[in-house]
Amino acid sequence: MPPTSPAAPADATTDSQQIRDRLRDAIVERRLAPGTKLSESDVGDLFKVSRTLVRAALQALAYEGLVTVEKNRGAFVAHPSPQEARQIFATRRLIEPGLLSAAAARIGPGEIAALRKLLATEEHLTAQRGRSARRAEIKASGDFHLALADLTGNAILRRFMDELIARSSLVIALYGQSTVSSCGHSEHDDILTAIEKGDVDTASSLMIRHIDHIEADLDLRERKPTDLRAALDV
Repeated sequence: MPPTSPAAPADATTDSQQIRDRLRDAIVERRLAPGTKLSESDVGDLFKVSRTLVRAALQALAYEGLVTVEKNRGAFVAHPSPQEARQIFATRRLIEPGLLSAAAARIGPGEIAALRKLLATEEHLTAQRGRSARRAEIKASGDFHLALADLTGNAILRRFMDELIARSSLVIALYGQSTVSSCGHSEHDDILTAIEKGDVDTASSLMIRHIDHIEADLDLRERKPTDLRAALDV
């Protein structure tokens, strides 16, 4: 029987996961702009960990499509093309109406109340001003879509939606208009109201229209890469 490899230290796995999560949050919340270089040595210095752990975190993000790794150049926050942006939203139009139908079949008063609470948080953030409030609003908007995915009880679909929402946020970071809400609160409310009434067909139509509006906000204006230390707050 061949010898087994020693198990990786638990803290190494945790550190790599934490780095991945911090970088992912910074990308999704638009604190790290598309095209920003993610130097293994710089990230390692910021988190006081080895380049091996950083490399594992970057590889995980590359698998999600949030980071690109270029030979002899290193890792960068992904810079989706206009064609990729259109494909992301085309995929959401195919997936989310069916997701919504599956969620509606399992939803009850408790789940409706929880979604209403999410929308109340989103509404509060929409009224706020400043970059941090804007980032929080974007996250809350995505959380509504992910909460619907949770209600389907389909773990594979939930992971797929997690990637789609993250990549949508990346596209919005690159092409979206910063003064316009990327995911309208009132449209979320209309979708939930239709679900609450049991009108799944209307809710599905509203979801498609909602995704159309998100995509219509893209104006193809690029934003410059941001400073890594400032974006990660370390």
